[in-house]
Amino acid sequence: MTDELLVVRAQLGERTALSELVARWQAPVWTYVRRMLDAERADDVTQEIWLAVLRGLPRLREPARFAPWLFTIARRSVTERLRGQYAREHEPRAAGEAVAEDSVEAMVDRAELVSALARLPVLEREILVLFYLEDLSVEDCAQICRIPVGTVKSRLNRARRLLRAHLEEKGYRP
Repeated sequence: MTDELLVVRAQLGERTALSELVARWQAPVWTYVRRMLDAERADDVTQEIWLAVLRGLPRLREPARFAPWLFTIARRSVTERLRGQYAREHEPRAAGEAVAEDSVEAMVDRAELVSALARLPVLEREILVLFYLEDLSVEDCAQICRIPVGTVKSRLNRARRLLRAHLEEKGYRP
């Protein structure tokens, strides 16, 4: 059954259609969020995304555009979480207040590709994840990020160059 048909059936109140949509898209949404945030926050943000989907699904006018709509919600949720984190990290601190190190994250040994991906600027990483890992078109990426198609292409190009440079620096040759 297509996403479009599942969306229409879910909009008509069919719970099994909604369950099937969630089952079909849970892993891709969580994977996208995980690549943008750490694992702990990914679970919370993914739940927030599905709540927003439940609230907004009755108003979705183009059921055939479910995937871009879903990833637009996901992007917005990730952006809000990153803004909150940025604001907390850049609050003025009291004198002598120590910044706690996340020793668990420091001890986790990650694959070089994941490490390189994480070092990319957020905008470039986001486009790489949407385009390559979520297999969305350039047009869908542009719609999700609310930027022109040309900007998506230039960010993809920059992200590829940055990723290649980092991997070459670590001794990997394409």
